Amino acid sequence: MRSIVIDKLASVASDLGADREIRVGDRIPSEEGVMVAVEVLNEKSSYNQLELASGRMARVRRGDVVVGALGHRKALFGYSGHVPATTRPGDTVQILNMGGVLGICDAVNASLGQPFDARVLGVVLEFPYLGERVGVPARVGGDPLDTGARLDLGGVPVVALAGTCMNSGKTAAACAVIGRLRHRGHVVDAFKATGVSLRRDILAMEDAGARNTSIFTDFGVVSTGPGNAPDLARTMLRRLAAERPDAIVFELGDGILGAYGVEAILRDDAVRANISCLLLCASDPVAAWGGARLLEDEFGMTPAFITGPATDNQVGLDIIRERTGLEGVNAVTHGARLGDAVAARIGLGAHA
Repeated sequence: MRSIVIDKLASVASDLGADREIRVGDRIPSEEGVMVAVEVLNEKSSYNQLELASGRMARVRRGDVVVGALGHRKALFGYSGHVPATTRPGDTVQILNMGGVLGICDAVNASLGQPFDARVLGVVLEFPYLGERVGVPARVGGDPLDTGARLDLGGVPVVALAGTCMNSGKTAAACAVIGRLRHRGHVVDAFKATGVSLRRDILAMEDAGARNTSIFTDFGVVSTGPGNAPDLARTMLRRLAAERPDAIVFELGDGILGAYGVEAILRDDAVRANISCLLLCASDPVAAWGGARLLEDEFGMTPAFITGPATDNQVGLDIIRERTGLEGVNAVTHGARLGDAVAARIGLGAHA
């Protein structure tokens, strides 16, 4: 065990609440969620920021000592990678996302360049035993998952946002709906159900007016998958519904067809039965048409509205209406209209 001074605490490790000086050890469990200290080995001119535990974005530079967490990522428009079979001090890993997920990079996106390389310094230690200097490896999150099959939300309406891919406007639409419902006098809670650890989306939901928020990282999950996504979604739905909001809004990170477990959630009978309003966020008209068909054919679900970049102008709106029979509403230019339409769909009038 030894002491080191860190420069940046990544948001994936925000539960650590560490000071600048931490204790690290050499025996590193090479498992997802284990917090590790690394030293950055190179410079980058793009995709070179890290989301800190505070939520701020900070530029990463060569020589920075960063605390992140081991994890995997399977991103279409980003880096993909896995947890190494073994992790030892001196090994080289890569920073896979802006939240501080660390692993071995398998594939890059040409627009982002090569990822940051980082030399492993040691596993971060925490000391849970009062009066004893026995350090144990620190891990992400820790709240238990509720694996019960029954899902009773007590009548709280639920708005879900699914996208055709990454960057299809899901968070913008979620924030538009949350903000409008808050303006109408309603209490809204929100969560992000799938993806890789990064808190900016739920922070944006809080900025839009969400009272309580949650993300899978709170439960020790760095990156979701088909095996844990349904349990995570049910757990967060139960916990937020217990706070008796007027509505719950949740985002399904990544696309419907992806590796993060969106399909598994949509196939879960308990979750699907509690979705009061489904919004499809599409990047273009073809994606809107295909996404609507996929939701209908594979999951028996029809989106209430389509939003996202496919609705950025009247051309896209006309094509969507003609080819899908669904209404398109742009969340950026007509956010209030989208929120009002969702409120009407889930039966929420305006509070005095």
